[in-house]
Amino acid sequence: MSTPTVADSLRLAHGVDPSEFDHVVAVMARLDSRLRSFPAGTVELELSVKERDTPSQRTTLEAWIAGQTRLVATSNRPGFDAALQEVRDDLDRQITDTRERAEAQNSNGRPDTW
Repeated sequence: MSTPTVADSLRLAHGVDPSEFDHVVAVMARLDSRLRSFPAGTVELELSVKERDTPSQRTTLEAWIAGQTRLVATSNRPGFDAALQEVRDDLDRQITDTRERAEAQNSNGRPDTW
């Protein structure tokens, strides 16, 4: 049984050229270890950039994980790579926080939603 990876789960949306896919996957690869805890086919990621290469650039990485609320990581950093790293790290933190809350609820006798 396979597990989700960034390369398998990522869609590039507004502001990100398809030719940048491999570069984005390389920067986001650190998320692969986090995504491995989910069943195959249960994770979708979408990356978009508004007003790219301007001082008001906004980078957004959204994650849909089956059975969970949507997670959204954003960055206002002007450099594309810096913004990618920031949204990657923020999404990693959100997944960790969500998992820890679910585990805490489970230890209190509530069903585990992960």
